[in-house]
Amino acid sequence: MPPTRNRLILRKWRVESMSTRTIRNLFAPGVALALFLAAVALHAAPKKDPPKPTAEECLACHNDASLSHEVNGKVVSLHVDPQAFKDSIHGSMFTCVDCHTDVKSSAHETPPQHITCATCHVDEQAAYERSFHAKAVKGGNANAATCVDCHGSPHALLPASDPKSRVHHSNIPATCGACHSQKFVMQGSGLRVQTVSSYEQSVHGHAVANGSEKAAVCTDCHGTHEILDAKDSKSPIFKFNVPVTCGKCHEQISKEFQQSIHGQAIAKANWQAPVCTDCHGIHSIKAHTDPNSPVSAQNVAQATCARCHEGMRLSQEFGVEGRRATTYLASYHGLASRLGSQVVANCASCHGTHSIFPSSDPRSTIHASNLARTCGQCHPGVTEKFTSAKVHVDAPLSADIGSKAVRWIRKTYLALIFMVIGGMLAHNFIIWRAKVIARRKLEHRFVTRMPRRFRWQHATLLTSFILLVLTGFALRFPDSWFASRLSLGERMRHLLHRVAAVVLISVSIFHIFDLLLTREGRRLARDLFPTLDDMKGAWQNLSYYLGFSNIKPEFPRFNYAEKAEYWALVWGVFVMAGTGVMLWAKVSFGNHLPRWWLDVATAIHYYEAVLATLAIIVWHFYQVFLDPDVYPMNWAWWDGKMTLHHYQEEHGLDPSPAIEILSDDESDAVTAEEPEPTEINHGH
Repeated sequence: MPPTRNRLILRKWRVESMSTRTIRNLFAPGVALALFLAAVALHAAPKKDPPKPTAEECLACHNDASLSHEVNGKVVSLHVDPQAFKDSIHGSMFTCVDCHTDVKSSAHETPPQHITCATCHVDEQAAYERSFHAKAVKGGNANAATCVDCHGSPHALLPASDPKSRVHHSNIPATCGACHSQKFVMQGSGLRVQTVSSYEQSVHGHAVANGSEKAAVCTDCHGTHEILDAKDSKSPIFKFNVPVTCGKCHEQISKEFQQSIHGQAIAKANWQAPVCTDCHGIHSIKAHTDPNSPVSAQNVAQATCARCHEGMRLSQEFGVEGRRATTYLASYHGLASRLGSQVVANCASCHGTHSIFPSSDPRSTIHASNLARTCGQCHPGVTEKFTSAKVHVDAPLSADIGSKAVRWIRKTYLALIFMVIGGMLAHNFIIWRAKVIARRKLEHRFVTRMPRRFRWQHATLLTSFILLVLTGFALRFPDSWFASRLSLGERMRHLLHRVAAVVLISVSIFHIFDLLLTREGRRLARDLFPTLDDMKGAWQNLSYYLGFSNIKPEFPRFNYAEKAEYWALVWGVFVMAGTGVMLWAKVSFGNHLPRWWLDVATAIHYYEAVLATLAIIVWHFYQVFLDPDVYPMNWAWWDGKMTLHHYQEEHGLDPSPAIEILSDDESDAVTAEEPEPTEINHGH
């Protein structure tokens, strides 16, 4: 082979060897670098977590009804009902770990973190944070409602559309009532527990109980999550917001009200103007046909309209006439209403219900141009002349002819009544007095039944007792006719009551000393002391007057009825004096005895007064005035004397041996030819 060719081959081989070596030298480090980067990437990649537990895995443990743990010393159940969770709105959408995101495995070593509803329900939680309930919770009230108190457990929570849900429309009253009907829960909140029972008896409560889906429940008026205090101007039950709240259901009525004089006053922020709840009530709203409703026909005047239109407050503030209820009740309409008429006109019949306007407004039912139509609803065919008469009688009389005539007729008749009836009374009293004296003088023989000092004691006791009755019951019944006739005022009333009490106690003490220190007093006490014969005498007396016996019983100086009355008086004085002193010195007694002692004393004082008053009227007044044997009265309380004939009829067993023949000036005055009367002096 020629040298030149060999050199060419050698050169070519050298060139190829250099290329191969170059490629080899570059490839090897590249591969190494790639392997290094891949290793670094694999090392830096996050490790894949094991799959989170499924709901079935969680329930494998939490299905145990005994599973629980302790939180702040209180045992909390960790049991979850699988079926309830599956049927719940959460169970149908989520698994356990969707809420309990910190749980990585079914056998979690640490307790899951506490979760809040705000994680998903942001708007609802924000509204709740502004509510009365949330503020109570922040204030330390452990009984204030939270989400689970109303909605139930999140593991068994149902949508509001589900009839089984605690927040379904038909279940809202029971859900709210779970707290608001429990006194121990509501203590310290300033709220009453009667609201729940009141709602249940209302027209709304009855409608909901009967299946109505439209009747108002708690949340319709108070709101759902953002329930605010009634004093909060943003609350739907704030006074000025009530018409709008009620208008959500009663739209047309709300519109009528807002145009009325009341609605316009509310729009001007007049606190004295009424809103729906002022007339209809709050929770205890009843149908207007219910006799217990404040807007029923028989109650609307006295119970509802009178609260504003009877007093002088509106007159002083706004120039609205007062005494509207009184003047209505004095009219035929009012009198018939008080007698129970269901058809007679009341306030709403003439003025309207929700669309009430002042009489000067042409829209008003009592505007001059509308009166004939308004009155014609009950009185067909009336004209404007008929409607010109006053409806509210005794209202301030004006200068028109009718009012002047009524004023003069009233004055004339009052004077005529006074003169005619007064003259009749004077005429009859003159004749009655003369006849009584004449009959009295026909009696010649008398027994001194009550000496002078006993008559003075009796008169003092009688006067103080009557004064105590009048001034005492005037306080208990301030609207009674006798209280209005007294017109004393509280200061004078309680002064007279205490003066009379001191007089009664004083004469009672004097009487006790009289019984102990004088011969006649000691004899009086012996004769008045009860014996077994009194019971026998009572039986025999009733048997005789019922016709079971023909033998009229005889009695000693005092019969069973007189003894019973005397000792009842003794008992009553001690009881009334004791309780009266306690009430007079209430501060002293209240500082040394439990406060309820004064309540007990008040009750005893009142009912003993009723008993004593009725006993005097029924028992004592019969024996003194109504007994036919003593008509027109038993004069012993006046002059101390009793005819001998009557005394022997009533007290035939009196063994008194002392009989004196005394002259009787009164008998001598009748005729000089009459014999001297015989008087038997018994000391009482």
